[in-house]
Amino acid sequence: MTATSTMNTMTTSPPTDWSAVCPLDALPVEQGRAALLPDGSAVALFRLHTGEVHAVGNLDPFSGAPVICHGIVGDRDGVPVVTGPLGKETFELATGRCLDAEDIRLPVHDVRLTGPVIEVSTRRNTVETLVGGG
Repeated sequence: MTATSTMNTMTTSPPTDWSAVCPLDALPVEQGRAALLPDGSAVALFRLHTGEVHAVGNLDPFSGAPVICHGIVGDRDGVPVVTGPLGKETFELATGRCLDAEDIRLPVHDVRLTGPVIEVSTRRNTVETLVGGG
């Protein structure tokens, strides 16, 4: 078994589908930015003050708007979160789990650094979020 260390999680089978999205220096600490992946899906990238970088789906599952990257980064009981800018729902950055609606999750992508460049896996977690929680 080969383990690939990523900034977001530890994966047991290294994905071969990484996409370079931006230089680390282009992602401000405690702020989000959006990036498009080759398949056309958008991710919201967040760089924490600890140096961790997280990538989650940018589509707000409640409104359908691509705004998660504009959310407020913080923590809840020490767990890094982002609060959406529209409905103010809060999501764990590591798991995508909505803390305000247990059945809703954002897609989560693995993240790694290759030199100074942030790369995001185009493979999402197995929990896909439908607009409106359906």
